[in-house]
Amino acid sequence: MQTNGSQGGFDHVETWIFDLDNTLYPAHCNLFDQVDKRMGAFISELLDIDLVEARKIQKSYYFEYGTTLRGLMECHRIEPEAFLHFVHDIDVSVIDPDHALSDALGRLEGRKLVFTNGSHAHAENVLGQVGIRHHFDQVFDIVDADYIPKPERQAYDMFIAMRDVDATKAAMFEDIARNLHPPHAMGMTTVLVHSPDNESARFIDDQAGSGGDHVHHVTDDLAAFLKDI
Repeated sequence: MQTNGSQGGFDHVETWIFDLDNTLYPAHCNLFDQVDKRMGAFISELLDIDLVEARKIQKSYYFEYGTTLRGLMECHRIEPEAFLHFVHDIDVSVIDPDHALSDALGRLEGRKLVFTNGSHAHAENVLGQVGIRHHFDQVFDIVDADYIPKPERQAYDMFIAMRDVDATKAAMFEDIARNLHPPHAMGMTTVLVHSPDNESARFIDDQAGSGGDHVHHVTDDLAAFLKDI
């Protein structure tokens, strides 16, 4: 664990906010590889192009718009529901139940929320497989955010308004450093969940230049980090 020396502890935190993918389960599960392939297949059929070209479009939209879905909505006016259903029809059995994480979450006092660029159904599927669904009060998904993804500030504003969150008494856990810029600006304590297996996050943050003091804490073991809190 690394900690920014200018940032204090977590005694003030009343609301614990967690990203879902590669945050609440290990990146080495490579769950997003399944989603990634299904996104490519969706784009290939939608635009009648081969998978190589579809992947190029997929990745360019992901980086430019925050999610591939947002890019498809902006550039091709697709209806989002079919896309979300298709790409999240995956096998989550590659994730092992995480008893240590469940125990650590159970010891945290206050509300616990999930804030994801994925769908509610995907979140329920993953949280159930990890064995931690019962710890979370609510899930805020891309539909709740009106399909505006992190790191757009508007998505965070909607989240705190709809879930009645005091940002100055909240902590946010994310696997992508650039997604911690808005919560830091809003007064949240920020934690980056880092993994060398998370190639997607590394690519995004390298391109975005996301180093800086907006990340208060860094950990490669979320369960141990929470247990220390």
